[in-house]
Amino acid sequence: MSARDVVANLRELAALTATPEGAQRLAWGPVWREARQWFNGKLAALGIEPELDAAGNSWATLRGESERTVIIGSHLDSVPNGGWLDGALGVMAGLEALRMFKDRRPPVTIKVVDWADEEGARFGRSLLGSSAASGSLKVSEVEQLVDKTGTRLVDALRENGVELTRMHESQRFLKAIDAKAYLELHIEQGPVLEAINKPTGVVLGTFGVERHVLRFTGQAAHSGSTPIPMRRDAFLAAAESALAFRAIATKHTTATARVVCTVGTVKVEPGIVTAVPGVCEISLDQRALDAKVLARMLDEAREAAATAAKSNNVSVEWKRVWQIEPRPFDPRLIALCTDAVREVTGEAPQLPSGPLHDAAEMVPHMPVVMMFAYSSNGLSHCKEEDTPGPHLEKTIEAFLKLVEKTVASA
Repeated sequence: MSARDVVANLRELAALTATPEGAQRLAWGPVWREARQWFNGKLAALGIEPELDAAGNSWATLRGESERTVIIGSHLDSVPNGGWLDGALGVMAGLEALRMFKDRRPPVTIKVVDWADEEGARFGRSLLGSSAASGSLKVSEVEQLVDKTGTRLVDALRENGVELTRMHESQRFLKAIDAKAYLELHIEQGPVLEAINKPTGVVLGTFGVERHVLRFTGQAAHSGSTPIPMRRDAFLAAAESALAFRAIATKHTTATARVVCTVGTVKVEPGIVTAVPGVCEISLDQRALDAKVLARMLDEAREAAATAAKSNNVSVEWKRVWQIEPRPFDPRLIALCTDAVREVTGEAPQLPSGPLHDAAEMVPHMPVVMMFAYSSNGLSHCKEEDTPGPHLEKTIEAFLKLVEKTVASA
């Protein structure tokens, strides 16, 4: 195995598909297609020709002694002005795994999948290819999507040989695989590993998410003539709620489990300096790895918002935007991952993933585990995204050891 070869390939891909502002491999666009063509050339050097499923996911296969299969997955697409590691790290590690086994036929088949449109940066639907393969994608929810230039998703897909109404056929492709394990390597995209100064982490699962929009309705009034006790200030109710949500997250965070609550958007009406806000909408994004904890957090948030609304003499309405249950990873694979990391780095910290990944879509179908690499300054989705060289090489080495262990035991 060669971690340095993986890094060299990552650098080569970055030089090919990035500007000084960062990676530009936006899904379904020309730079993304160029990245895939470049990757196909790397596969051709191993005598492998990838196969596209009906959702545009690209599968590279190294046949083993049996049809039992270990899948290594990630994605080549990026956000605009993205980082050099996000997604591509996992694909390049998968390429190295294929090279590692090319001259010694493995006991099981190995497949490396480059999932199509993991980021959702262009049309707003993340995990598009993997959700189609897993069966969770609903065509009715995406068929009207357009990008900021007015291009329809259905047309962008067709330009790449994918028909939206047939993407569900990728489910049959996935089900035909006798998958015994799914492995994914990714940069952490957060500050936890850096905070404890550890190069590599074992991922326990992806957070469940409850995402809502809350609309507080009071009464707009002149800011100069309306006494404080007589106001029905929707913004104050929303602000009190936001502080309560932070307290809820703090309450449920423990030494072994962390959760998050985030108010990311605020919209005030009428939005002028001389008016008491009559309406305020805020978003609430709650995440936890434990489904029961996530449910309690939501109940407590509803109670807090109702209390804030009452104290400010306003009403509050909730609208669910999106929800996904927690996706804990496979205990046996977590143990193998832990062993691999410890063999390389000496310690194997465990942490959940706040961001979602294609791995989450695979959990209902097969055993899954992820490994994280240290994020410098906790940054991702930007040109500053990085992992220190020694940390990156250790993580890649640990991941390739995980592949060997999984292949031997699948």
